[in-house]
Amino acid sequence: MPPVIADPSILRVLIVLAVTQLIAWGTLSLPAVIGRAMAADLEMDLTAIFASTTVLYMSMGLCSPLLARPFVKQGGRRVMIVGTVLAAPGYALLAAAQGPLTYYAAWLLLGIAGSATLSTASYIVLNEVAGLRARSAIGALMLVTGLSSSIFWPVTSTLSGLIGWRSTCLVYAGLLLLVSLPLFVFLLPRRVHDHLPPASDVTASPPAAKPARSTFYLLVGASGLNAFVAFGMGAVLIELLKSEGLSAAEAIGFGSLLGVIQISARAIDFMGGGRWDGITTAIVAGLALPVAMLLLMLSHGSHAAIAMFMLIYGLGTGALAVARATMPLVFYDKAAFARASAQIGLPMNVLSAVSAPILVELLTRYGSNAPLALSLVCSCAAVAMLLLLRQRRPSGATASS
Repeated sequence: MPPVIADPSILRVLIVLAVTQLIAWGTLSLPAVIGRAMAADLEMDLTAIFASTTVLYMSMGLCSPLLARPFVKQGGRRVMIVGTVLAAPGYALLAAAQGPLTYYAAWLLLGIAGSATLSTASYIVLNEVAGLRARSAIGALMLVTGLSSSIFWPVTSTLSGLIGWRSTCLVYAGLLLLVSLPLFVFLLPRRVHDHLPPASDVTASPPAAKPARSTFYLLVGASGLNAFVAFGMGAVLIELLKSEGLSAAEAIGFGSLLGVIQISARAIDFMGGGRWDGITTAIVAGLALPVAMLLLMLSHGSHAAIAMFMLIYGLGTGALAVARATMPLVFYDKAAFARASAQIGLPMNVLSAVSAPILVELLTRYGSNAPLALSLVCSCAAVAMLLLLRQRRPSGATASS
């Protein structure tokens, strides 16, 4: 058992964050599953419905820097409590939406709440609790959170079929208040404590030479393009599979496999810790994406080809999620890593915000091959940048760096 999991205090926090992150990300996937029902009820087109992703990520990106001081002064637990209390009215407002104004206002509120409760917030809490072992703890958390779509896509589809999408939003508001909020209040530590790892867990590394600015731009480009494909395809996947000829139930069934496959890729990377670096992972995983896109473009609705697409695409995007977080470690020492990651995060959030509306517009106007072709081009460009980065990798760089 990895040391970070063997520590009871860290394990308790990991379980709390795993459950709450599954709920937080899973409930936000409403448009991916019931976007057409929402569009018909609100008299909005499907592209406008998926623009909620843009509002969500833009508001998250703008609010995140404003929360830096509260995170430091109050701690991650209190910020996540406030964010959860704020998210519940967001779903209530979504349930009551009557048109674009209230619909986007709900997503704006959910984005503000998300900046206090989603991935970054959970990583801050783990850093408070696990200290130098936070990197391993974050890796362990990522093994679970990728299951959100596999769990919540069928749940959302079933609930919406039984009680309608508006009542489903109210159920999710209640889930946040009755499950997530008590877990934060009663099980997350009130005060942070430094948990120092055993000496064997700490590997000293010499300061790295500052890389060229062009290296940073290549990191931004490769990370951003892969994020564009991953976030955009994740949002439109069910509609994409429907356009390939699958029924709604079949599309949700195939789509729900994605989280399980992604987790498998993350587990392989986690268990192989130290054997390869982030650039190597990103190249291998990045090559899988254009292969998957090309396969689906040529599938002609074949269930076998679609299943193979899901497998290749899921393994690629699952491993890339880990690679995006670890690639800067190849070029930046620990002192410069935080700043480089923060700077890379800004264009990634922007590209993530615009990806779903662009891909769904292409899908509705030109059919499934259009978003697949754009994703294919972006994936190939990202691989080219990664190959250039590999040539610039410092001598002696390893996965443990």
